[in-house]
Amino acid sequence: MELDVKEIFTAFMILFAVIDIIGNIPIVIDLRKKFGHIESGKASIIAGLILITFLFLGQNILSLIGIDINSFAVAGAFILFFIALEMTLGITLYKTEESSSMTATVFPLAFPLIAGPGSLTTLLSLRAEYSVENIIVAVLLNVVVIFIVLKTSSKIERFLGPSGINVIRKVFGVVLLAIAVKLFAHNIKTLFEMV
Repeated sequence: MELDVKEIFTAFMILFAVIDIIGNIPIVIDLRKKFGHIESGKASIIAGLILITFLFLGQNILSLIGIDINSFAVAGAFILFFIALEMTLGITLYKTEESSSMTATVFPLAFPLIAGPGSLTTLLSLRAEYSVENIIVAVLLNVVVIFIVLKTSSKIERFLGPSGINVIRKVFGVVLLAIAVKLFAHNIKTLFEMV
């Protein structure tokens, strides 16, 4: 097992941009108001377990239904593209319904807010380019950051203010847009080489 700092950092930044925990602070604060206490540790661990499980089983599930990783990565690039559009333009293309019957810690916070379609797709897209151990380290680092942000969300909101959070969200949106284009270009080229 050989860890590559550059791969870990790149995978960490891609996941950080997709998960967008800083941009989701207003949603986290709304959940705290609606449901009361949110268990930051439990939400972070559950999200981390979902992400790591999907990293290992996602490819097997795809093989079972006859889809290769490059095709999935191209589809993932489209999802990342639309998430990036949401972040930069301030629009909502995908809306989740909240269920009061389940605890807010698990749903909608851990899934699908943190470990949602975007981050799960991103994991398999990353797997097409990076080694698994580096992706796992990147996921664990993101889980730590998620825990810290959830624990200190109200302080961060007060410090950054609504406009600060909005600026961070838009900056990460542009970064994510560039990543989506790169991911699409790399994997579409690989698909054409395979044909």
